[in-house]
Amino acid sequence: MHILIAEDDAPVAKFLSGGLEAEHYDVKIATAGGQVMPMINNGQCNLLILDLTMPGIGGLEVLRQVRSVKPHLPILIVTGSTRVEDRVDGLDSGADDYLTKPFAFAELLARVRALLRRSVLPFEPVLHNLDLELDRVRHVVHRKGRPIDLTPKEFALLEYLMLNAGNSVSRSSIIHHVWKLSKDTMTNVVDVYINYLRKKIDAEAPERLIHTVRGAGYRIGSKSSAVR
Repeated sequence: MHILIAEDDAPVAKFLSGGLEAEHYDVKIATAGGQVMPMINNGQCNLLILDLTMPGIGGLEVLRQVRSVKPHLPILIVTGSTRVEDRVDGLDSGADDYLTKPFAFAELLARVRALLRRSVLPFEPVLHNLDLELDRVRHVVHRKGRPIDLTPKEFALLEYLMLNAGNSVSRSSIIHHVWKLSKDTMTNVVDVYINYLRKKIDAEAPERLIHTVRGAGYRIGSKSSAVR
């Protein structure tokens, strides 16, 4: 497996690359934001480990550039920022996971294994639920042929609901899988984004698809007595 580390702190980059190479990964290092896209385009890359404080092109902009051309490349943010806002910005911009410095290398390694394992699972490019269609490759959504413009996080939330179509998913599960936060995080962000989705997905449709399941969370699909 080929891993690209985008990190301008030489000791940190050396520490990460040395540890990953000891685990038999093929590792390359980018020391500036402008190096990342050329290195990805010109070589193999199965995972990007990205520091947000890169010189030149900032880490968030690098993240957006990579995600626009490599929608399924696993991206792990590693940064010294402990601000929740920075974590949310990174995940909203397309990162798959987030690790705050300082961290134990064993934890980073576990996250790397999880992201790589997830990336090789069978992939269904287009998800359908009644008249709703979500294209995971082109990152577009249609309902009855009508295009629906979603933000990256709205798209990720809808994708998670559709991957679990017919089943209720709890707020804590959504927080963990979509926002990559601890399941016990106290926030109303899920309810806020569900409302965003409902306005875009259900507003002009005769049948509502996104339902609240009493005491359980949310579910996408046709009506049932379990929802309101």
